[in-house]
Amino acid sequence: MRKAWLIGLGGVLVLGGTGLVVLSQWLGSDDFRQRVQVLASGALGAPVQMERISLDFRPWPALGISALVVQPPEKAVRTRLEPVTVGRVALQPDYAALLGGRFRLAILHVDDAVLPQGALLALSAAIAPDASASTGESRPDALPDVALLPREVLLRRLRWISLAGVRHTVDADLRLATDGWPQRAGVRVLEGAYRQASLQLERQAPEASSSAESAVPVAAWQLSARIGGGTVDGPLRWSRQAERPADRKRPAPLPVWLVQGELVTRQVEVSSLTAPGRTLTGRLQASTELSARVDPAAGTDALLRSLRTQTRFQIDGAVLHGIDLARAVTTVGLSRGGETSLDTLAGQVNTRGAAIELQNLVATSGVLAATGDVAISPARALSGRVRVDMTRGAGAGTLGVPLAVGGTLDDPSVTLTRSALLGAAIGTALMPGVGTSAGANLGDRLGESIKGLFGGGQDKPRPAPNR
Repeated sequence: MRKAWLIGLGGVLVLGGTGLVVLSQWLGSDDFRQRVQVLASGALGAPVQMERISLDFRPWPALGISALVVQPPEKAVRTRLEPVTVGRVALQPDYAALLGGRFRLAILHVDDAVLPQGALLALSAAIAPDASASTGESRPDALPDVALLPREVLLRRLRWISLAGVRHTVDADLRLATDGWPQRAGVRVLEGAYRQASLQLERQAPEASSSAESAVPVAAWQLSARIGGGTVDGPLRWSRQAERPADRKRPAPLPVWLVQGELVTRQVEVSSLTAPGRTLTGRLQASTELSARVDPAAGTDALLRSLRTQTRFQIDGAVLHGIDLARAVTTVGLSRGGETSLDTLAGQVNTRGAAIELQNLVATSGVLAATGDVAISPARALSGRVRVDMTRGAGAGTLGVPLAVGGTLDDPSVTLTRSALLGAAIGTALMPGVGTSAGANLGDRLGESIKGLFGGGQDKPRPAPNR
């Protein structure tokens, strides 16, 4: 009996090995590869090329694809976008599910992928169905089937290239729960501006949020990140917005999701968040509230526009590079270059999409004290007003100068407003020195009063001279 059992087991192994050899030869044939290329090109709406398809063992049998190249769609060829390339892809099925007659992807392993953002946006536009062509019965924007998602995703040496040409190389791991939501996720930055930064997500039990009473909690995670020698920690919540009454003549709309979070930042070097720029350095302490609205039918751009954050911050050992505030006060003119060491820098940052506002800024540096508000546009341009006061010494009073902030994050500048510039000129003529800044302050106040009296617009800063 034992001998017969061993012979039967040997026969099964031989048949199985023979089947794997035959399968490997079929998968590696040019005919199969070309068929897959045609199917993939049709699905993506863009040319797809593969150098080789094979049967890998990692350690279980998996379908391997080498040297995958996805060219930009034909409509985007004129823009000269870089293609999406992948060095190696391995797809391992869930063998337990296969025994039950169901196909599920267990592991997706990707090595040496290069993902240009421009090409991905072009591919996304090509894949997106035409909503006007859909009928009332079809759901072109339906959510993907959870059963088709891989249970585990491993990304090694993935290179991301932004629209501005900034490159980041990362390793990433993702494990999904049975309901399709991430159970754990991790990202490590290998190369780029945020080199050596890391991020971890760990799923938690969802809790209701007091700020979104109409939202139904779905999932929650604890975020832990390390960057710039410090940490960022806090909860993230994913909720479903209360559904609107459905129109019987139309299919039920896809759910709209809400993302909320509260993050605490400790001892993070500011310049690590703004790299490669170094306009400001110092150790950041902050508390942040964030929210975003995710509408699957609205697209990625709508998601980015919906992102809102409110941050209260304090920076220890701050140094402002590119502006010498003391020189700006004493010269009451254009100031570029130099730096200002600050004993205290605190305030509030609000973001709406790509726009940034700095409010209630308070900065002190020895004899200097500055307050004001500054806005940063999506193009990194600066605009705003600050008032800088400087003590001249015991019994000598204080110089106070209102300044307009301009330039860019990489090349900031401060100038007198036009009304303050007129007052400074008059003050200099009457009393050089103290009269200059006193006149600037008086001129600025008179300018504000005149604008309010006649309903004028915002006082425009003095244009910077050509450099």
